[in-house]
Amino acid sequence: MVMMNGMEYTGMDAILAGSFRAAIYCRLSKDDDLDGESASIANQRDMLENYCEKQGWEVVAVYQDDGYTGLNMERPDLKRMLKAIERRQANLVITKDLSRLGRNYLQTGFLIEDFFPRHGVRYIAMNDGIDTMRDNNDIAPFKNILNEMYSKDISKKVHSSYLLKAQKGQFTGCLAPFGYQKDPEDKNHLLIDEETAPIVRRLFAWALEGHGPNYIRRRLEEEKIPCPTYWNRVRGLRNVSTKWEKKDPVNGRYIWDFTVIKDILMNPVYTGAIASQKKEYRFKIGTIGEKKPEEWIVVENQHEPLVDRKTFDIVQRKLKSRQRPRQTGEISLFAGLIKCGECGKSLTIRYTNEKHPKQIYSCKTYNAYGKQHCSQHRVEYDTLYRLVLNKIRECARAALMDGEAVAEKLSDTCEAEQKGQREALERSLAKDEERIDVLEKMVLRLYEDMVAGRISEANFNLLMEKTQKEQAELKTRVEEGRKKLADEIRLACDARQWVEAIQEYADITELDAATLNRLIKEIVVHESIDSDKTRHISIEIHFNLKPIPEVEQVTA
Repeated sequence: MVMMNGMEYTGMDAILAGSFRAAIYCRLSKDDDLDGESASIANQRDMLENYCEKQGWEVVAVYQDDGYTGLNMERPDLKRMLKAIERRQANLVITKDLSRLGRNYLQTGFLIEDFFPRHGVRYIAMNDGIDTMRDNNDIAPFKNILNEMYSKDISKKVHSSYLLKAQKGQFTGCLAPFGYQKDPEDKNHLLIDEETAPIVRRLFAWALEGHGPNYIRRRLEEEKIPCPTYWNRVRGLRNVSTKWEKKDPVNGRYIWDFTVIKDILMNPVYTGAIASQKKEYRFKIGTIGEKKPEEWIVVENQHEPLVDRKTFDIVQRKLKSRQRPRQTGEISLFAGLIKCGECGKSLTIRYTNEKHPKQIYSCKTYNAYGKQHCSQHRVEYDTLYRLVLNKIRECARAALMDGEAVAEKLSDTCEAEQKGQREALERSLAKDEERIDVLEKMVLRLYEDMVAGRISEANFNLLMEKTQKEQAELKTRVEEGRKKLADEIRLACDARQWVEAIQEYADITELDAATLNRLIKEIVVHESIDSDKTRHISIEIHFNLKPIPEVEQVTA
């Protein structure tokens, strides 16, 4: 005999009632207005484990998300539990109440009414009396809606609280701005951090001299000044690393992000003010955008400043003056086509500060992080324009003079370069198609085994589901592979079409975006520097349907 929910089960019913593999799920967030210790993760876990023990259920795993709101369905342990259910590791989920599973009524309802039944999982919300094995769940959808309404009400109260603090000029951030620390006696008040404040003052001093964030970033790296992420980590405030630290744990700490420097230089907190309500927020969605600075709530004279107001205002004007959009407002003609041959990043266009300003392309990595990470790869816009225009005309005239010879050369080149890729793709397709044949034979044998009684219908359905899933994935992969192979073969045979297309441009006098995107796949810029500092630039022009790059040499 087995006792469950106050009911007695005997015989086969008792076996079925006691054959559950239970997954316990616990959740708690700071927004949950629950009864203190009784609502803690530990108490939820103890309560549910004791309940499962009394029912005679095996607890296969305990999942717990501490500090996550019920509106967020991307909780780490919730996702782990759902993956375990998909792998058939649990067939019962139990929570203290329905709100522990979630407070988003649409997504929580989907789990209870679709996901759990589809995977043969029973769900119990112990304190709410919800059990999907029983006909007592009509209240569940209403509880879901009430749980979400509760969260919405809490969200409004929290927002009102933050708004009131913002209007009073109280600091409400999780971390103090770089250069400050939270007052130990009042977490809403800031004190100067004597260890990092001098770094902030140096940033403003450089900006006051007219230097932009990129120059400042290079100086910080040269002088080996650690970035804010490093300071927060060594102080135990955050356990995260920047992408540069992951690549180089020793020197990566000295590489500052462009936006971090810009945010510091634009933050009025360094004048002694508190600026709050900077983001646009929507319930259930979260942050949906940044507000304009004029929409912020700014309260002056709340703490000791690191820079005076006059210096701050001058820096803001200098930062704004450095933002020089293209005079025409148009997108660069070579946008999306021109790449750095060393780091692979785009080359971006800008104006020089010379007596006679010119438009030049230079490596995005160099512009952002300096010569330690890439070289300039500088190419003048006019030079690039002229080279590309001449190469198009040259190829077009060659095609007009002897189109058959050009097409034949292209075909030979395509065949040589793509033969290896095509053979590898064909081998992969043959292997997948062979596996599909094996699976079809397996399906037939499975059916025969079920009819003969060698396997149960349940096991047959389970194996069939797995087999059919693999079949579908393989067939999709084969279909995509066949299409790709056809594209490879077509590309190798498209030389004559390319010759016909380029012939139209023998007398072209101007370039436009449509022409470039039709004819050119990409433009790759390489740079080498001699011992006498002479720069050599080589430019590869990769034509569409023509895999061999045309290379132009430029010496600077």
